[in-house]
Amino acid sequence: MTKNNKAARLRELIAKGAIMLPGVPNAAMARQAERLGFDAVYVSGAGMANATAGVPDIGLLTLSEVAQLAGYIAKAIDIPAIVDADTGFGGAENVARTIRELEGAGLVGCHIEDQEFPKRCGHLAGKSIVDLEEMVGKIKAAVASRHDPDFMIIARTDARAVEGFDRAVERAGEYLAAGADAIFPEALQT
Repeated sequence: MTKNNKAARLRELIAKGAIMLPGVPNAAMARQAERLGFDAVYVSGAGMANATAGVPDIGLLTLSEVAQLAGYIAKAIDIPAIVDADTGFGGAENVARTIRELEGAGLVGCHIEDQEFPKRCGHLAGKSIVDLEEMVGKIKAAVASRHDPDFMIIARTDARAVEGFDRAVERAGEYLAAGADAIFPEALQT
């Protein structure tokens, strides 16, 4: 399956309903997920940081490292792979480059979070988030920079932990209005 076919395939799967994407830190685990019958995989930022570099998920990997590691995974399997792109590695211009690099590496989508840099693991306390306008600018830059319209731009919000559930819902709506294809509300509680 080609990269473009993988991106279209992911959108087809999502259109049919909920799909399960196991988080994988490397190509060997991605191949195992594919052998087990999963239709797509999620390249975990925490997994890459922990398993590859032995560091915590606090934004220590660079764009080049993430693109290379996630690219190995995407090229090793015949199913779609999306990747955790942390905060997009900077402002709107950096996010545009991030999208181009990840697309070029064979990924079919990524999520960008609204945390300030340096980021923290989404399940840890002490997070802070960027202004709404900054994140909207990042999303617009991501959408404008993708070559394949099927490349998924997923906006992750950590606002629930910082500003509460209602504000997280408001941010999610703004991110969709800015062009995000999907929303990833981090660390929701019941």
